Amino acid sequence: MADSPVGIYQGTGTLAQAVLSSAPEGMLIAPMWKRVAAFMLDVVVLTLVLHFLTGQKLLFYLMSYSLLTEGSRYVAAFLINWGLFFGAHYLYFKYTGRTFGRTFAQRGFRIAIVHDNGTLLEEHHWGPRAFGKLIYLLPVVGILWFGFRDALRGRSKAAEYRTSLDIKNHTVAAVDWSLPSDTRLKLR
Repeated sequence: MADSPVGIYQGTGTLAQAVLSSAPEGMLIAPMWKRVAAFMLDVVVLTLVLHFLTGQKLLFYLMSYSLLTEGSRYVAAFLINWGLFFGAHYLYFKYTGRTFGRTFAQRGFRIAIVHDNGTLLEEHHWGPRAFGKLIYLLPVVGILWFGFRDALRGRSKAAEYRTSLDIKNHTVAAVDWSLPSDTRLKLR
């Protein structure tokens, strides 16, 4: 009899294992849409909190570029508000990462930021990672250039389904319930 028309495919495990040789058994990579939605939710909520804490002046000073021609007092207010905006986001991403292992929105979307081998990040990794996220907050260029570039890279098998920030920091955005129990139990 000829070869059977039915063949059995022996899989190589999960997508994370197929792409990252050091990924633990069963680890799944978080979809890019969840990562983008979590980042957007974090930014919107933190910006609204800052807006109300500054007496509803933050967004006015952030978006009024015409203030740069009004005098030194307005230029100072403009620059202080941008410094506050970037500083607050840096501190939020850094210290929620250090404390909880992820941001609040990432927790809501069940995303965990871990090393390539599925272990949690140490405290010293969160500062550079938080600083790298600030590039997405730049007006126009942050979203249209860096954001789209990394969103496409995060969906590419050639880039191992990781953004440039992930590659630079040797991290992976994994689905939290797919991590090994040692790592999962340390997440908050």
